[in-house]
Amino acid sequence: MSYAIPRHAKPPRSAGKHGRAPARHRKPQAKPARVPKPALAVTMAAAVTVAGAAAAGAGFILPTKPRALTPESTVIRSVGGGATSALVSGLEMSRSLSTFKAAADLADQNSVKAAAAVRRKHHRQAPKPAPPVYVNPLRAVTGLQPQRIDMGADFAGSGPIYPIGNAVITSATSSSGGWPGGGWICYQLTDGPAAGLVVYVAEDVQPTVSVGTKVTPTTVIANMFSGGAGIETGWAMPNSASAVSQLAEAGGISGGGPFPTQVGVNFDALLQALGVPAAPNAGQSAFGLLPSNYPGTWSGLH
Repeated sequence: MSYAIPRHAKPPRSAGKHGRAPARHRKPQAKPARVPKPALAVTMAAAVTVAGAAAAGAGFILPTKPRALTPESTVIRSVGGGATSALVSGLEMSRSLSTFKAAADLADQNSVKAAAAVRRKHHRQAPKPAPPVYVNPLRAVTGLQPQRIDMGADFAGSGPIYPIGNAVITSATSSSGGWPGGGWICYQLTDGPAAGLVVYVAEDVQPTVSVGTKVTPTTVIANMFSGGAGIETGWAMPNSASAVSQLAEAGGISGGGPFPTQVGVNFDALLQALGVPAAPNAGQSAFGLLPSNYPGTWSGLH
């Protein structure tokens, strides 16, 4: 077969004397790609369809950056054609799903651990219950025995006496006239529902504090001794001069009665709320009045 060069046409650089490229410069023709067996072709087509549908449904954006060949991709790419890209994409999607699931599992584990750590921290840092506002002032008296309610509440026994709560000593003497045994100690409460009110401890007591001393429920303010009269404790006048029951607003009841007084019953109810046994006449009708600045109930103090 001859090859004629058109007149006036410039021959290509590779053309020879007769316008035909030398045989030695001809590239060998590529061998045709091996055609997969029918069964393998069907399998590959199914895999391509599933992988492509899964990738489209999941909304994956396949990476465009060239990636190193793995044994799996080498085998698949030997198939050739568009099936190669789809199968590789399917494998990459599967690996991405596996990686995502592993990351989700790890996140769940971390969340569980974090929640447990918060619970442990909360348990360790749980606030301690607040100490009681008022405490039994006669808790260390030996042979404590309730007697009666008069202007205050009378008791027999011996031992240390404490203030009901945080307070300041307003009176402290062992030789006060009009009280058997001579003892007279007063303190003004500085916190709690009775803050500002004054308490007295009288008769067979020896003070261990002085006026102006700040005390707490753990401070011994007097020692009770067995002098025959016992002790009396109750609400004192604001100036610490005597019992509140003698004031006009409380009925003006002094040491002659009638008993029990309203202020005496009120103070005995406070002692009962703190764990002190009730006086024998605690349930009787009371005389006089309870001034309006005194709490009527004493629940929830300890």
